[in-house]
Amino acid sequence: MMAQKTFQTPLGKIVVVADEVGICSLDFDENALECKESNVHIEQLMEELDEYFKGKRKEFSVALNPKGTPFQRGVWEVLQGIPYGKTISYSEEADILKHPKAVRAVANANGKNPIPIVIPCHRVIAKGGGIGGYSGGLWRKEFMLELEQKS
Repeated sequence: MMAQKTFQTPLGKIVVVADEVGICSLDFDENALECKESNVHIEQLMEELDEYFKGKRKEFSVALNPKGTPFQRGVWEVLQGIPYGKTISYSEEADILKHPKAVRAVANANGKNPIPIVIPCHRVIAKGGGIGGYSGGLWRKEFMLELEQKS
């Protein structure tokens, strides 16, 4: 059974969807209707996000259940291995996946990450040190990178 809850964070309104296995998606949506269905995974995520935004949490332990292709799931696993406060480039991420020529495909899979923040695609930047893109808005990516540098 799916549950969906909307709540406010320093990055704006977030809509979270979870099933019995774990968190399936997290979306930034300022115009979302209030949803109050919840489950144990959503409650845990809300607590962990609160700690993250206060600089008290560096790793998430909530169960995840993202939907994607095997390649996308592999990319998202690499993202979860990027330490708090660190960044890598898209080409480094492709190298870790042992697909050094698949930089564009890796970047595309990052953009399709269904659970941003928890699966930290914000920690991937352009090779030259530029911030790169972020489907949730560059200001959110900059906010999280700055938060992680301070903690």
